[in-house]
Amino acid sequence: MLYYRLAPPCAQSKDPHTMTQLIGISGSLRRASFNSALLRAAVGLMPPDAQLEVGTIRGIPLYDGDIEATQGIPASAAVLKETIVAADGVLLVTPEYNNSIPGVFKNALDWLSRPPADAKRVFGGKPFGLIGASPGQFGTTLSQAAWLPVLRTLGTRAWFGGRLMVPRAGQAFDEAGALKDDAVKEQLRQFLLGFVAFVRERGPQEPK
Repeated sequence: MLYYRLAPPCAQSKDPHTMTQLIGISGSLRRASFNSALLRAAVGLMPPDAQLEVGTIRGIPLYDGDIEATQGIPASAAVLKETIVAADGVLLVTPEYNNSIPGVFKNALDWLSRPPADAKRVFGGKPFGLIGASPGQFGTTLSQAAWLPVLRTLGTRAWFGGRLMVPRAGQAFDEAGALKDDAVKEQLRQFLLGFVAFVRERGPQEPK
């Protein structure tokens, strides 16, 4: 399921010599995750002059204020934080568990928003996009909707020009996890084109 609106051509060619750097994060820890597979497919379908680096939430512990107070931010979370800060935009690839956000994914962003004084540096004004895949027939509709108030609270600039929700994901990927559905490939390509155009059109923006 896809709805997208491309930015004007001028936005896509604002600076043809600048490489747009995105960070993509899968919200699943499962080795054979459909969402991790969707993220890998996105890496190979990026438009020219744009790169997608794969980040990971693996190794980030459950948030515990006592751990933060005595040990600080875990190294795995600190690395992901700085990767997001350095990126021009962030692509969240979200599963849907019980009609909402996977706990492990939300937990990771809870760590990334700590301490509160640092949240604006990490998230403020940062372009965010959402995609997802699910074995069910509705894709990740409810999970993506559940992310919206979180992204708003963090002060991100979420892109609403496109939506990509891959239903019946077991039919879209082969046994090795490669995306085999040509229609979904094209939908993903168009989503990435639109999101990159959005990131490049807005350019760097200071957090408010």
